[in-house]
Amino acid sequence: MAPRITLVDADQAPLLVRHLFAGGDPGVIVGALATVPELAEVAVPFLGAALGPGSVEPQAKETVVLRTSVVLGCRYCVDARTVVALDLGLDARRVAALRETTPGERLEGVDDDTATLVAWTDAVALAKGPIADEVHVALARRYAEHQIVELLVTLGTTMLLNRLCTALSLPTSPETMARLAAEGFGP
Repeated sequence: MAPRITLVDADQAPLLVRHLFAGGDPGVIVGALATVPELAEVAVPFLGAALGPGSVEPQAKETVVLRTSVVLGCRYCVDARTVVALDLGLDARRVAALRETTPGERLEGVDDDTATLVAWTDAVALAKGPIADEVHVALARRYAEHQIVELLVTLGTTMLLNRLCTALSLPTSPETMARLAAEGFGP
């Protein structure tokens, strides 16, 4: 399916956002955001901060990002973040469990910390209001308050990107599709 908007590339990039293309193709999310340069100027650094390194170990943050994308059904994000998860060292079995287990179902073959993080992610991603106290308390046994805030910002940012990518039908790159197939995650 083709994207629902024309994605900006380096040749079309408005002056305000040309620096985002200086290192090569920054991807379809930046290509979409660059259609509104004033927004891209603040959104791209925010996305980097929210999804990038912080006080929470990268594998845990990526678990939240991938799982949120699965729960919300963002095909683009599930594909792209599967590759990121594998590159961060999450084993293929854990990635498959994150991708294939339905919300509320316990993941097989993962440690209790991961199961707690996934249960919390599912609860927050699906919540129409506050999550159950026991879900929060279980996470608070494993993470400090500042880490919970970081995880929430990561999850919320992922939800925003999931909606952006899904609503605009952003395409998964051929390179990502080839990598997924090579790792056993192809169609």
